[in-house]
This record gives sequence, structure tokens and C-alpha cells, in this order.
Amino acid sequence: MATPPQGAGNAARHFPPGRRSREAAGVDSPLPTAPAASPRPPAWAEEGIAALGRADPDFARILPAAGPLPWRRRDPGFAGLLRTICGQMISNQAAAAIWGRLAALPGVLEPAGLLALTDEALRGAGLSRPKVLHVRALARAVAEGSLDLAALREAPDEEAVAAIAAIPGLGPWTAQVHLLFGFERPDVFPAGDVALAAGLTHLKSLPERPKPKVLAGMALAWSPWRSLAARLLWHHWRHATGRPAGEAP
Repeated sequence: MATPPQGAGNAARHFPPGRRSREAAGVDSPLPTAPAASPRPPAWAEEGIAALGRADPDFARILPAAGPLPWRRRDPGFAGLLRTICGQMISNQAAAAIWGRLAALPGVLEPAGLLALTDEALRGAGLSRPKVLHVRALARAVAEGSLDLAALREAPDEEAVAAIAAIPGLGPWTAQVHLLFGFERPDVFPAGDVALAAGLTHLKSLPERPKPKVLAGMALAWSPWRSLAARLLWHHWRHATGRPAGEAP
């Protein structure tokens, strides 16, 4: 396959100044408003999608059937990682509802502001008791400097995943999804994601859903574009199950 062009993994640095229009840039809004239509994938991603289609004809079938791939982004900092925690182990619809309530709390999108909120306020937004502990652990790590998300945007994938996953309650899936949507890395694959396993099973008519280790092994064939393979599989599974194309994982 083609090699990702220089800078493909640093696309998250190129938001509009001040990020005054997150929806226009395809970034998940921190506020409970309906997002505008997502933009087309950037040029490097278009190249990678074409390379995947040439390497695996099943990937070439996805966009003609499901339509254009919405290009979803998340804030690469604390707020984006907080949004990803909301999506742990629950449906996309439930995660979006919780995020809408959580993001409306005063100060919650900054570590100090979140730490100033009571557990009752966070629980009232819909976070489970364990997730309250998880978001507080994240906020403390960022506030104290033990987790430097800005520095991690320049770090190798494995190093960045390990640093984020080390925060109590976050783990590899949360870290990998943040690298995929927040940092826009081209070659990250959250093999523990149930929807990815379901999407691949449906796409290739597999007899059973692959376990995470098996799925991770299968995904090696899609390197250096594993992030794009994940986006395409999510897109395919949404289409197959009749859900909105722009829905965030």
C-alpha cells in the first residue's frame, strides 16, 4: 500500500484559528447542538481509502453502497477525550445524550472546572459512578501535568496510546479512539471495538465475529491505513443497521 504522506498524523493541528466553528470543521461540538454536515476526508485520507480499496476489494464496495464517508473529528485536547469516555461500553445514542448534558455543565470542558463539580452534578448528567471516577482521574492527570495531551500529539502511536491508557478507567480503546478522531492518526485500530468486529463480519460474511486479538491480526493487512479501515467499517455497519452516517463512535 501507499505510505501516508508526511503530516497525515498531525492533521489535528490544522483546525481553524480558535476553533470558532467546530461543526463546520467536522469537529464534535462541545455543546448539545445538531452538527452540520461533515466535510469530505482530507486528501491524504482519500489516497488511503483508494489504497485500501485496491488492496481489499471488500473495502472498495463500502462507499458505493453506503455513500460518502463523513469525516469526523474531535477536539484533540481534554474535551475530546472526555467525549470519548462518554462513549465507553454504551450505545452511540446514549453516549450522545449524556455528552449533551455533560457538556452543558459550567466549566466541565476544562480540567479545573470538572474537578470543581460535585459527583452529584456529574451523575446527574448521566455518568455512571465508575465513569465519574474516570473523568476525575483524567482531569487530575491533565491538571497536574502527568498527562500532556499537547505533547502526545507529536509522540509515536504506541507511546501516546500507552500514556492515555494508563489513566485509571481509560484503557486502550479510549486511547486509540482519541488518537483516531482527536489526533487524526492514519494507522490506529481499536480492535476491541464491538462495532468494528460486527462491521467486518457483515462485510466479509464471516461465520462469527472475530475476537479482539484476531481482529487486530487481520487489521495488520490494512496498515498503514488502519484508522481509515476503522472509519470505513463503522460507516459500513451504520449503513447496514440503518443508523445515521455521521453518527460518532
